[in-house]
Amino acid sequence: MAKRPSVPLTLGGQPLTVDRARRMRIAATAMLAAMAVIFIATHGLAMTGHPAWGYVNAFAEAAMVGGLADWFAVTALFRHPLGLPIPHTAIIPENKDRIADTMAAFLRENFLTPAVVARRMAGMNVAKAAGEFLMASPERGGMDERSRITSGAAELLAEVLESLDPDRLGTQVRSGLAGQLAKLDIAPLAGRMIETTMADKRHQPLIDGFVRWAGLTIEDNEDTLRDIIHQRVAGVLRWAGIDKTISSSVLDGLYKLLAEVLVNPDHPLRGKIEEGLAKLGQDLQHDPETRAKVEHMKRDLIANPAVAVWWTGVWERIRRSLITRARDPESGMGEEMRNMLAELGQALQQDVRLQLQINRFARRTMVGVATRYGDQIVRLVSETVRRWDAQTITDRVEGAVGRDLQFIRINGTLVGGLVGMTLHFIVSFL
Repeated sequence: MAKRPSVPLTLGGQPLTVDRARRMRIAATAMLAAMAVIFIATHGLAMTGHPAWGYVNAFAEAAMVGGLADWFAVTALFRHPLGLPIPHTAIIPENKDRIADTMAAFLRENFLTPAVVARRMAGMNVAKAAGEFLMASPERGGMDERSRITSGAAELLAEVLESLDPDRLGTQVRSGLAGQLAKLDIAPLAGRMIETTMADKRHQPLIDGFVRWAGLTIEDNEDTLRDIIHQRVAGVLRWAGIDKTISSSVLDGLYKLLAEVLVNPDHPLRGKIEEGLAKLGQDLQHDPETRAKVEHMKRDLIANPAVAVWWTGVWERIRRSLITRARDPESGMGEEMRNMLAELGQALQQDVRLQLQINRFARRTMVGVATRYGDQIVRLVSETVRRWDAQTITDRVEGAVGRDLQFIRINGTLVGGLVGMTLHFIVSFL
């Protein structure tokens, strides 16, 4: 049979292997053999030689007995001593299923009960620890950690956006926005915005812009307006050529009126416009008919297929832009995300109320996980150990604790020798 390779293990963060346990087993066995050699060599001297040899022989004899007893006890945990099927030996491989169930029950009863999890989480400040990690200085590797987090998050965002169906995702987002807009009562909100804007005198630039737009529109459509006036005047006036004078006068009057409104903040027409805006703000908030009209316009706009097509194009441009920025190291997204993480870390460290909320959420989440999935977790442990064969579980347990068990053999050899020497001293004086 081929020799099984050593199984690398970890215990408390320190690497352990079966080879290390084997070296300690060789050392303990060598000490036992040395005691046997000393016992045989000093047996005759203890009878005829100096009395000190009696103590050496007693020490070796008792040490040999103690070492043999501990060798049997330690070996019986993992295998049959000398290959003999002695009852109650090879305890671990013979009882691996029961060990698996016991380990699972111990884990469930002592670590995964809601009360234990809640008590453990109550003494932990998860939010502050997360803040300290995000705010770690570059000397402690904080910037590297944040860079790895942001790079991974950006790549994950890009892959998620690429993996999702653009049309379906755009439709879902549009449906969500449409649903939210359908619930939103726009008329009162628009009315309050108009009132607030007028109260702060921020509507004046809007009126100025409207007046300039009206002037430019008239200027761009002078020929059309002159034709309309020409068709409206009487035939005698057209025959006399007065229609051109009238159209020029009308246009000049309009230009003059718009210029006066633009330069005079107290112009009556500007006041009429303000009155109209004020009335519109009131109607949007309090007039049922006006509110119904606005609501009807909103529903028509949401249901318009052209709006759906427009939004699909907007969403696709947003999606592609996000993917490009996420994968472009020069886009600045990584720096923005690092700054956001640093600000989040600072808030988690300094905001006590935020810490309380996050810690409460973390505690409730972990208690919920223990309540809902505790049995599944311990079942996973039990089933994993059950699937191991006898040699695997023996190697793993022996690699983890076998080295310490060999120290028991060494200590048993030494303690046995000291006890034997003490008994020899007592017998000598009786």
